[in-house]
Amino acid sequence: MSLFDEHLPEEEVVAGGPELLPEEEPGATASAPRGPGQPHHGTALAEEADQREVLARERDEYLRALQRTQADFENYRKRVARLQDEQSARASGQLVEKLLPVLDTLDLAEAHLNESLEPSEDGKALRASRAMLMDTLGKEGLERVDQPGVPFDPSVHDAVAHSEAEDGQDGAVVEEVLRAGYRWKGQVLRAAMVRVRG
Repeated sequence: MSLFDEHLPEEEVVAGGPELLPEEEPGATASAPRGPGQPHHGTALAEEADQREVLARERDEYLRALQRTQADFENYRKRVARLQDEQSARASGQLVEKLLPVLDTLDLAEAHLNESLEPSEDGKALRASRAMLMDTLGKEGLERVDQPGVPFDPSVHDAVAHSEAEDGQDGAVVEEVLRAGYRWKGQVLRAAMVRVRG
Protein backbone atom coordinates (compact mmCIF):
# COMPACT_ATOMS: atom_id res chain seq x y z
CA MET A 1 0.00 0.00 0.00
CA SER A 2 1.36 3.40 -0.94
CA LEU A 3 1.52 6.54 1.02
CA PHE A 4 -1.21 7.99 -1.09
CA ASP A 5 -3.56 5.09 -0.24
CA GLU A 6 -3.13 5.64 3.47
CA HIS A 7 -4.57 9.16 3.30
CA LEU A 8 -7.76 8.29 1.34
CA PRO A 9 -11.06 7.83 3.17
CA GLU A 10 -11.97 4.22 3.52
CA GLU A 11 -15.32 4.41 1.66
CA GLU A 12 -13.64 5.73 -1.46
CA VAL A 13 -11.16 2.86 -1.69
CA VAL A 14 -13.96 0.33 -2.47
CA ALA A 15 -13.40 -1.23 -5.91
CA GLY A 16 -16.20 -1.14 -8.52
CA GLY A 17 -17.34 2.45 -8.05
CA PRO A 18 -20.51 3.68 -6.40
CA GLU A 19 -23.29 1.25 -5.72
CA LEU A 20 -26.14 1.28 -8.33
CA LEU A 21 -29.80 1.38 -7.41
CA PRO A 22 -31.94 -1.55 -8.71
CA GLU A 23 -33.81 0.58 -11.31
CA GLU A 24 -30.52 1.96 -12.57
CA GLU A 25 -28.98 -1.44 -13.34
CA PRO A 26 -27.67 -1.77 -16.91
CA GLY A 27 -30.35 -3.04 -19.34
CA ALA A 28 -33.24 -2.07 -17.10
CA THR A 29 -35.75 0.38 -18.58
CA ALA A 30 -37.10 2.87 -16.20
CA SER A 31 -40.81 3.52 -16.44
CA ALA A 32 -41.44 7.20 -16.65
CA PRO A 33 -44.34 8.47 -14.64
CA ARG A 34 -47.57 9.06 -16.72
CA GLY A 35 -48.50 12.61 -17.25
CA PRO A 36 -52.04 13.92 -17.39
CA GLY A 37 -52.17 13.73 -21.27
CA GLN A 38 -51.06 10.09 -21.54
CA PRO A 39 -53.95 7.53 -21.80
CA HIS A 40 -54.19 4.59 -19.49
CA HIS A 41 -53.87 1.13 -21.13
CA GLY A 42 -57.55 0.30 -20.32
CA THR A 43 -58.72 3.56 -21.89
CA ALA A 44 -56.91 2.73 -25.12
CA LEU A 45 -58.70 -0.62 -25.28
CA ALA A 46 -62.06 1.05 -24.71
CA GLU A 47 -61.39 3.58 -27.48
CA GLU A 48 -60.36 0.79 -29.83
CA ALA A 49 -63.58 -1.10 -29.03
CA ASP A 50 -65.63 2.05 -29.66
CA GLN A 51 -63.87 2.55 -32.99
CA ARG A 52 -64.60 -1.07 -33.98
CA GLU A 53 -68.27 -0.55 -33.11
CA VAL A 54 -68.41 2.61 -35.23
CA LEU A 55 -66.77 0.81 -38.14
CA ALA A 56 -69.20 -2.11 -37.77
CA ARG A 57 -72.18 0.29 -37.86
CA GLU A 58 -70.78 2.00 -40.97
CA ARG A 59 -70.22 -1.39 -42.59
CA ASP A 60 -73.82 -2.41 -41.89
CA GLU A 61 -75.13 0.89 -43.27
CA TYR A 62 -73.10 0.47 -46.46
CA LEU A 63 -74.33 -3.12 -46.78
CA ARG A 64 -77.97 -2.06 -46.40
CA ALA A 65 -77.46 0.75 -48.91
CA LEU A 66 -75.91 -1.71 -51.36
CA GLN A 67 -78.78 -4.16 -50.89
CA ARG A 68 -81.34 -1.37 -51.48
CA THR A 69 -79.47 -0.27 -54.61
CA GLN A 70 -79.34 -3.85 -55.87
CA ALA A 71 -83.09 -4.32 -55.26
CA ASP A 72 -83.88 -1.00 -56.96
CA PHE A 73 -81.78 -2.00 -59.96
CA GLU A 74 -83.49 -5.40 -60.18
CA ASN A 75 -86.92 -3.73 -60.07
CA TYR A 76 -85.78 -1.24 -62.72
CA ARG A 77 -84.50 -4.07 -64.94
CA LYS A 78 -87.81 -5.95 -64.66
CA ARG A 79 -89.81 -2.77 -65.33
CA VAL A 80 -87.74 -1.98 -68.44
CA ALA A 81 -88.12 -5.55 -69.72
CA ARG A 82 -91.90 -5.40 -69.15
CA LEU A 83 -92.14 -2.04 -70.94
CA GLN A 84 -90.11 -3.40 -73.84
CA ASP A 85 -92.42 -6.41 -74.11
CA GLU A 86 -95.49 -4.16 -74.02
CA GLN A 87 -94.02 -1.82 -76.60
CA SER A 88 -93.09 -4.75 -78.85
CA ALA A 89 -96.61 -6.19 -78.51
CA ARG A 90 -98.14 -2.79 -79.34
CA ALA A 91 -95.92 -2.35 -82.39
CA SER A 92 -96.65 -5.85 -83.69
CA GLY A 93 -100.36 -5.35 -82.96
CA GLN A 94 -100.36 -2.16 -85.01
CA LEU A 95 -98.75 -4.04 -87.90
CA VAL A 96 -101.31 -6.86 -87.71
CA GLU A 97 -104.11 -4.28 -87.52
CA LYS A 98 -102.89 -2.85 -90.83
CA LEU A 99 -103.08 -6.38 -92.29
CA LEU A 100 -106.76 -6.84 -91.35
CA PRO A 101 -108.07 -5.43 -94.68
CA VAL A 102 -105.83 -7.95 -96.46
CA LEU A 103 -107.33 -10.74 -94.35
CA ASP A 104 -110.83 -9.46 -95.17
CA THR A 105 -110.03 -9.58 -98.88
CA LEU A 106 -108.70 -13.13 -98.50
CA ASP A 107 -111.93 -14.05 -96.68
CA LEU A 108 -114.00 -12.77 -99.62
CA ALA A 109 -111.81 -14.73 -102.03
CA GLU A 110 -112.23 -17.84 -99.88
CA ALA A 111 -116.03 -17.42 -99.86
CA HIS A 112 -116.00 -17.04 -103.67
CA LEU A 113 -113.86 -20.17 -104.05
CA ASN A 114 -116.24 -22.12 -101.84
CA GLU A 115 -119.10 -21.24 -104.21
CA SER A 116 -117.29 -22.65 -107.24
CA LEU A 117 -117.62 -26.35 -107.81
CA GLU A 118 -114.11 -26.87 -109.13
CA PRO A 119 -111.57 -24.22 -108.03
CA SER A 120 -108.72 -23.44 -110.43
CA GLU A 121 -105.05 -23.92 -109.66
CA ASP A 122 -104.84 -20.20 -108.86
CA GLY A 123 -107.76 -20.56 -106.48
CA LYS A 124 -106.12 -23.49 -104.74
CA ALA A 125 -102.86 -21.54 -104.41
CA LEU A 126 -104.76 -18.54 -103.00
CA ARG A 127 -106.53 -20.77 -100.48
CA ALA A 128 -103.23 -22.37 -99.41
CA SER A 129 -101.57 -18.93 -99.07
CA ARG A 130 -104.43 -17.67 -96.90
CA ALA A 131 -104.26 -20.77 -94.69
CA MET A 132 -100.49 -20.36 -94.29
CA LEU A 133 -100.81 -16.67 -93.39
CA MET A 134 -103.55 -17.34 -90.84
CA ASP A 135 -101.55 -20.19 -89.32
CA THR A 136 -98.41 -18.05 -89.00
CA LEU A 137 -100.29 -15.12 -87.44
CA GLY A 138 -102.16 -17.51 -85.15
CA LYS A 139 -98.91 -18.90 -83.78
CA GLU A 140 -97.75 -15.36 -83.04
CA GLY A 141 -100.93 -14.51 -81.09
CA LEU A 142 -103.68 -13.62 -83.57
CA GLU A 143 -107.09 -15.05 -82.67
CA ARG A 144 -110.02 -14.92 -85.05
CA VAL A 145 -113.50 -14.12 -83.67
CA ASP A 146 -116.03 -15.51 -86.16
CA GLN A 147 -118.07 -18.18 -84.37
CA PRO A 148 -121.87 -18.01 -84.84
CA GLY A 149 -124.20 -19.41 -82.21
CA VAL A 150 -122.18 -18.13 -79.23
CA PRO A 151 -123.56 -15.74 -76.59
CA PHE A 152 -123.32 -12.10 -77.58
CA ASP A 153 -120.32 -10.37 -75.94
CA PRO A 154 -120.17 -6.59 -76.48
CA SER A 155 -116.41 -6.59 -75.82
CA VAL A 156 -115.74 -8.68 -78.95
CA HIS A 157 -118.99 -8.32 -80.96
CA ASP A 158 -120.39 -5.28 -82.73
CA ALA A 159 -124.12 -5.85 -83.29
CA VAL A 160 -125.26 -4.20 -86.55
CA ALA A 161 -128.53 -6.12 -86.99
CA HIS A 162 -131.10 -7.78 -84.71
CA SER A 163 -133.74 -10.46 -85.12
CA GLU A 164 -136.46 -11.74 -82.82
CA ALA A 165 -135.54 -14.23 -80.14
CA GLU A 166 -136.75 -17.80 -80.46
CA ASP A 167 -139.07 -19.34 -77.89
CA GLY A 168 -137.20 -20.29 -74.75
CA GLN A 169 -134.04 -18.46 -75.79
CA ASP A 170 -132.05 -17.12 -72.85
CA GLY A 171 -130.03 -14.01 -73.71
CA ALA A 172 -128.78 -12.64 -77.02
CA VAL A 173 -126.95 -14.98 -79.37
CA VAL A 174 -124.75 -14.28 -82.38
CA GLU A 175 -126.85 -15.42 -85.34
CA GLU A 176 -124.43 -14.55 -88.16
CA VAL A 177 -120.92 -13.10 -88.44
CA LEU A 178 -120.85 -10.47 -91.17
CA ARG A 179 -117.18 -9.60 -90.74
CA ALA A 180 -114.66 -11.44 -88.59
CA GLY A 181 -113.13 -9.81 -85.55
CA TYR A 182 -109.62 -10.35 -84.22
CA ARG A 183 -107.74 -10.44 -80.93
CA TRP A 184 -103.97 -9.94 -80.74
CA LYS A 185 -102.35 -11.54 -77.68
CA GLY A 186 -105.59 -11.24 -75.74
CA GLN A 187 -106.31 -7.62 -76.76
CA VAL A 188 -109.21 -6.90 -79.10
CA LEU A 189 -107.93 -5.43 -82.36
CA ARG A 190 -111.33 -5.27 -84.01
CA ALA A 191 -114.77 -6.39 -82.86
CA ALA A 192 -116.64 -8.85 -85.04
CA MET A 193 -119.53 -7.36 -87.00
CA VAL A 194 -122.52 -9.60 -86.22
CA ARG A 195 -126.25 -10.06 -86.50
CA VAL A 196 -127.76 -10.80 -83.09
CA ARG A 197 -130.84 -12.87 -82.33
CA GLY A 198 -132.70 -11.92 -79.21
